[in-house]
Amino acid sequence: MSLFEKRAKAIENKDAEGLIACLHDDFTFVRHQTGSTMNKEQMSEMLRGMMSSEAVKIHSVRCLYENEEVMVDHTVMNFPDGSCEAIVGFNRLQDGLIVHMETGATPVDK
Repeated sequence: MSLFEKRAKAIENKDAEGLIACLHDDFTFVRHQTGSTMNKEQMSEMLRGMMSSEAVKIHSVRCLYENEEVMVDHTVMNFPDGSCEAIVGFNRLQDGLIVHMETGATPVDK
């Protein structure tokens, strides 16, 4: 099973621990809107909150490209405040896990 398939299955099942298992111990996430970064522990906390929320919906999950070094995916997310975003994620891989993630989001009408 590819890393994308593991992530997609975890998203479908709202399985935060499954998503966290896809993250390398040296994981970093760049938050462009704030200019900050998150490490694996911080991302894990956020994923647990998102996956436990009935108001967060992730759908239209698809892989645009994946090899041993990178994975590029696209999802649509509905958030508790009623907003909806189309998200493209760039993921750099190391040892079969995501070591670095950056995303770009575009607001969309529901």
